[in-house]
Amino acid sequence: QVQLVESGGGSVQTGGSLTLSCTASGYTINHRTNCMGWFRQAPGKEREGIAGLHADGTTPYAHSVEGRFTIYKDNAKNTLYLQMTSLKPEDTAMYYCAAKGSYCSRIFLLTDSEYNYWGRGTQVTVSS
Repeated sequence: QVQLVESGGGSVQTGGSLTLSCTASGYTINHRTNCMGWFRQAPGKEREGIAGLHADGTTPYAHSVEGRFTIYKDNAKNTLYLQMTSLKPEDTAMYYCAAKGSYCSRIFLLTDSEYNYWGRGTQVTVSS
């Protein structure tokens, strides 16, 4: 059974930094066909794909976070990370980790329908 558990969320001020973690069990993040992503959902808004990581190393980002957020993984820890810097109030949202256990398209790495495993999320709040 695949489980994804996010952690690292919290409350920070504008300009601050946080690093989110997503630890996987029952799923090998380094498998050659796997891909993972980070999504977020603010109250009253649709879920937004913000960063993806394809098995070939492709890492697309949403325009809203490009240059400020970095997605990376630690294969030994079977954990996916999202380093977030220069945080803004508009980054306030619940952040979710997602994974797919079969071939995935680089084109759809930021599309939630591409993924079949999801974590429960971790809250990030940025105050001005």
